[in-house]
Amino acid sequence: MMSIINPGDKVAIFSPFYENYGADTILSGAEPIYIPLVPPDFNFDVNLLEEAFRSGAKALILCNPSNPCGKVFTRKELENIAELAIKYDAYVITDEVYEHIIYEPHKHVYMATLPGMRERTIICNSLSKTYSITGWRLGYVIAPPNIIDRVKKVHDFLTVGAAAPLMEAAVVGLNFPDAYYKELQDHYTHMKKLFVGGLANLGFQFTEPQGAYYVLMDVSEFGVKDDYKFAEWMTANVGVAAVPGSSFFHEDVHNLIRFHFAKEDATLNEALTRLETLKKKVNNAQNIDWR
Repeated sequence: MMSIINPGDKVAIFSPFYENYGADTILSGAEPIYIPLVPPDFNFDVNLLEEAFRSGAKALILCNPSNPCGKVFTRKELENIAELAIKYDAYVITDEVYEHIIYEPHKHVYMATLPGMRERTIICNSLSKTYSITGWRLGYVIAPPNIIDRVKKVHDFLTVGAAAPLMEAAVVGLNFPDAYYKELQDHYTHMKKLFVGGLANLGFQFTEPQGAYYVLMDVSEFGVKDDYKFAEWMTANVGVAAVPGSSFFHEDVHNLIRFHFAKEDATLNEALTRLETLKKKVNNAQNIDWR
């Protein structure tokens, strides 16, 4: 962000969004402009995106696949974004940490591969998800040389460098054969089918994730007005924890909660067993404060 953004600039962000994007924009001295991804399909209005660029957005932050909604942007959607970025001479900062966690028939397309976008795309990626090393905090940036020169200067003052043994180990991962990524996709597909399929069997409403390992469940059937309090109540009374969906939205959305299904089968099955009691416990609940 600091390599291309000056104080007073504007940055477009799709909402819902991973919570760091808004904070990073503000810490860079810029003003966020939020573009809604509209549930349940999480499509966006191209006119609103163009309005953001027209009003001075110097960059767009694009998480693909998306956390928290699991959306995988189509090639057509990416082409629409690219057309506007070129038209308004703006950058696209991509967060592609879930690039290999994709569910058929969806395909991940790299923004930088589209015509005219290599020179105006900054790819931010992480080794955390692909290699299951979230605690190592290792990642990388791919960008044109003039941008990378600035990134290195900012990085040197903020992070300096990661631990050398961890970087050596990361190189081993980066050299894994293609078969590893197929196994990874199969592994996450299994977990998705188990948990999301279980939610469907229990009659809950949710958005089918196309990528990443999160699912947004709609709790409006329970009359939820305050998703934070509902999530706290569910944790205490049902024994399953979820993140309030409103923490990811700039818009006034309070009917969604986010589950994380990158867990062992036994954990997911236990969660589904407990969620089976949710409707009954809601009906029997007294003095609830989330309606």
